[in-house]
Amino acid sequence: MCRNIKTLANFAPPATDDEIRASALQFVRKLSGTTRPSHANEPVFNRAVDEVTAAAHRLVHGLQTTATPRNREEERRKAHERAVKRFGSAAGESGRRASSSA
Repeated sequence: MCRNIKTLANFAPPATDDEIRASALQFVRKLSGTTRPSHANEPVFNRAVDEVTAAAHRLVHGLQTTATPRNREEERRKAHERAVKRFGSAAGESGRRASSSA
């Protein structure tokens, strides 16, 4: 799975339309093997992003669970801890700076 695609289900507050579209865009980029399609392929690329966005929206907002909604800050903290363990503190710090400026 593409590491840039984040879990969007069962968060409080729920995933936004922008978050869902960004995830769909990453998915289509991964499938197509390109981050920027040629002019000739742009319409089909954009259509795929729209279709995946719609399907993802239905999925994320249609899932039912009895689990307590996840906290975004807590999930971000856990991801940071995993990065520090995997890459060391320097990589964890650069990841935090990149995500806070985005």
